Amino acid sequence: MVDAARARKLADRIQQIVAEMLERRIKDPRLGFVTVTDTRITADLREATVFYTVFGSEAERADTAAALQSATGIIRSEVGKQTGVRFTPTLTFKHDPLPDSARQLDDLILAARTRDAEVAARAEGAAYAGEADPYKKPDDEEADSAT
Repeated sequence: MVDAARARKLADRIQQIVAEMLERRIKDPRLGFVTVTDTRITADLREATVFYTVFGSEAERADTAAALQSATGIIRSEVGKQTGVRFTPTLTFKHDPLPDSARQLDDLILAARTRDAEVAARAEGAAYAGEADPYKKPDDEEADSAT
């Protein structure tokens, strides 16, 4: 087991190396517009998970996943060369669902805002069913006699 700071530094370095490799060295035509969002490494530094997003359709995501799977060996060997650790961690690529979740939340917030605007428009000309202030207040005379 290593300390968390060293593991985080190694994860950051792996993220940089993978991003550079995808940008400059991997020339697979199936590889879409990929962004490496995060890298997590186990405490024993044996396995690294690289999270990525792909701009495009579901078919482009599948093609990119296949391209990353086929390039894993090349990327892992470059990670080993550039990091200099005794054991190069195995790399696993996972699609990051965070942007999709954020987009879904934005859509839900927009729908809630439109419903709020509709309710406010309906309530604009509405009148109270009873009095404006439904709470009973003591009369001034009763308040004076109580003291």
